[in-house]
Amino acid sequence: MSTALTLGADGWIDQARRAPSPNCDAQTEPPHLLVIHHISLPPGQFAGHDIERLFTNTLPAEGHPDYSWISQLRVSAHWLIRRDGELVQFVSAGQRAWHAGASCWRGRQTCNDFSLGVELEGTGDTPFTDAQYARLGELARTLAAALPIVEMTGHEHIAPGRKSDPGPSFDWPRAQSACGLPVWFGDQSST
Repeated sequence: MSTALTLGADGWIDQARRAPSPNCDAQTEPPHLLVIHHISLPPGQFAGHDIERLFTNTLPAEGHPDYSWISQLRVSAHWLIRRDGELVQFVSAGQRAWHAGASCWRGRQTCNDFSLGVELEGTGDTPFTDAQYARLGELARTLAAALPIVEMTGHEHIAPGRKSDPGPSFDWPRAQSACGLPVWFGDQSST
């Protein structure tokens, strides 16, 4: 599975499968932060197409009881890492994806303005896979070599009380080792 990743001048990872999302806009500054999220649709289920449908505004409201309200959301992340390590890209690294919402990092509000979002297919209670950690490491190292990324953090750390992802099953020391980036935990940071 391990394939060297390359970031094109257009902000797209050449080896990622593209599923362009309309839920983005112009980036106002280069990204400094990598934000880790988790998602599964339907909740707790893996390997379907509903995450991509959500990020491309094609999720059917009648597809699941939870979809009646989430199908109306206009959200995206830059990348999704599936359970098998497949990398799917929705938004160019040169654009602002709508992944963080109301958020704050080191006193700076609106993290979408200066961050890149990575969704891991999973839940806060299910361990993430070896393939996901490996792909996350490859992605983070590729991005940090080309962009001014200085740290990574969880959605839970930039939106405490509002968000809980990637959750307790995410192994931060393992991710930090794989990615080569320091982790910001809110009022504490790890180097």
